[in-house]
Formats: sequence, structure tokens, C-alpha cells
Amino acid sequence: MKSYMAKTNEVERKWYVIDAEDVVLGRLASEVASILRGKKKPIFTPHVDCGDYVIVVNADKVKLTGNKLSQKHHVYHTGYPGGRREIVYSEMIQKRPEKVIELAVKGMLPKSRLGRKMFNKLKVYAGSEHPHEAQQPEVIEL
Repeated sequence: MKSYMAKTNEVERKWYVIDAEDVVLGRLASEVASILRGKKKPIFTPHVDCGDYVIVVNADKVKLTGNKLSQKHHVYHTGYPGGRREIVYSEMIQKRPEKVIELAVKGMLPKSRLGRKMFNKLKVYAGSEHPHEAQQPEVIEL
């Protein structure tokens, strides 16, 4: 018996909507990463992008447990000498709430060309509205 290997042109992609209101960030990110990779499908193949599109709404209402809101930092570099910057997650949720979810999901995807391709299927919005109604997304409850 031969193992089935999915092919890129045979994969059927669906659209899903997830409401991030009062959902813990890590649990949300792991679920989204699993859908983006396609691990919930029976045709999952590690070297093929067989995942679906995910729309996350209400990103500004996501929860962080414990003292992470005030103690957790995002560290990045501007590219200039002495350009190391830190931003606290409480400030980050106020300024760019989409970035918080994107960073969490990106860390759970493969670090390769395939992972970057999977990450492009993630759409995150701060409010409850999104412009993807034409794709008829299914709602997923967490």
C-alpha cells in the first residue's frame, strides 16, 4: 500500500473566521497555525501547503494570562546601529493589535519558504468587520 502525497494543485482551500474576543492568545495561535498548515485535514503532507485561509477578527480583545500584559516584551531591531527596540504587549495591543496575533502564529509555523507561504493565508483585523464576505467563510468557535 502506498502513502498518499497531496499535490499543490489538488488541494481545496476553505475560508474560516475566528473571533478572538476573550480567547487566550496562545490557544488561539496554536489553533490558527494548525489550520494554516492543514494538520486537521486527512490529506496533510508536511512538504506541501495544504492549509486553509483564516480570518481573525476582534484582535484587540485577545487575552493574555498572568502578568504577561505588563511584563512580556517584543524585541526587534531597526537595522541601524544601536537600533534594538522593545515594546510592552499592553502598548502593542493598543497601537497594533493585529501584530500580536501575527507574531504568535508566525512563531508556530515552519521557518522556511513554505512557512512564509502559509503565513500569507492569515488575515487579522482589530475590529469585528472584515472585507472577505465574498469567500463565504465558515465560523469556528474556540
